[in-house]
Parts: sequence; structure tokens; C-alpha cells
Amino acid sequence: MKRAAAEIIREYGPFPGVQEVHGVTFDGQRVWFASGDRLNALDPESGKTVHTIDMPAHAGTAFDGRYLFQLFEKNIQKVDPKSGRVIATIPAPGNGGDSGMAWAEGSLWVGQYREKKIHQIDPETGAIQRTIESTRFVTGVTWVDGELWHGTWEGNDSELRRIDPQTGDVLEELAMPSGTGISGLESDGGDQFFCGGGPSGKLRAVRRPKRSSKTG
Repeated sequence: MKRAAAEIIREYGPFPGVQEVHGVTFDGQRVWFASGDRLNALDPESGKTVHTIDMPAHAGTAFDGRYLFQLFEKNIQKVDPKSGRVIATIPAPGNGGDSGMAWAEGSLWVGQYREKKIHQIDPETGAIQRTIESTRFVTGVTWVDGELWHGTWEGNDSELRRIDPQTGDVLEELAMPSGTGISGLESDGGDQFFCGGGPSGKLRAVRRPKRSSKTG
């Protein structure tokens, strides 16, 4: 297994009126992050918040190319990012214990924090299609180039972990500085991850390790 220190490229925030950063997603242009009572769209170049949606947003966030998905207690709400309207609601797999969420391969991937699991679920019904076991608490979840990464946060220790999506084996770890936690997590599809900073009220960009080959 590869281990390295996480390279923080940039910090955003703290933001006005934001006490905590929870779920994080990326729509190709803007970084969306959940901050308790609203979703916020951030321009990653300027660092400015350009749009907000008032809604309960205490956990994971995902984007399927058109709609946002937001964990809320025992449910997942599907939201039109332009109007802020809730389009649909499906049950969440963890019955209230869910943390991170991502969109990939036509499915939602939902992390269960204390259960140390990641569920692949049907975005129309919420039905669990398969479950991946982790060895640590699961916060944010993201897929990039066929790689499954999740955040973990226990005490003062927090890491980005790349795991085998079939076995759950840990393939790579990027350790955050002590006391710097990861709540939400999303890749930009390229060379960086966006990481929610929980009660710090900050969002951080972390460099994704370069690959010498697709199997690296």
C-alpha cells in the first residue's frame, strides 16, 4: 500500500454564515458544499460563493450531470440546482447514519460513517445494489478514472484512502495534517480533490497523485 502526506493546494473560507462544511460535489464548474441549512455553489477560481439553495444539508452531496442529490436524515433529496426545487425523494441506506455521497456509473454511492461501509444504490428507488466494506469510518466518497476514494476522520487523524472497489482493500493513503479533518469529498475529474473541513468551516483542494499508468 502506498502512503504519503496529502498536499493541500488551496484553502477556501471560512465563509460568511457557514459554521460547518459537510457534503461536497462538483458540477464541472462550481464546487457545491453543504453547510447545514443550505447548499452553496463556489467558484473555485475566485473563491467566491456564487449561488445558494436554502435546504437541510447536513451530510453528503452528489451531482449526476443535471441534478444535485443531498442526504437529509433518513432520505436523499434530488434537487434542481437552478430552481432549488426538490424533484424526488428516495430512502437513504443508512437510516440516518449516512455521511458521504457520490455519483458514478449511473448509481449513487453512499458512505455510512460508523458502519464503515459504502453502498451502491439505485438513484430511482434507493435499493442497495452492493456494499463495500472499509476498515475505517467513512466520510466523503468519490470516484475518478475508475478509482474509488473515501475520506476518513477519527479524532485528530484524517486521510484520503483509495480502496479496491471489489474487496475494500486499501491501495493508497494520503494523510492530512493532524487536526485537519475531511468531511465531504469530491474529485474535479482531474488532478485535485475538494475536501470539506467540517467545523473548521473551510474547503480544501488536495492534489491527486499522478499516475504513471492506469494501473498505478
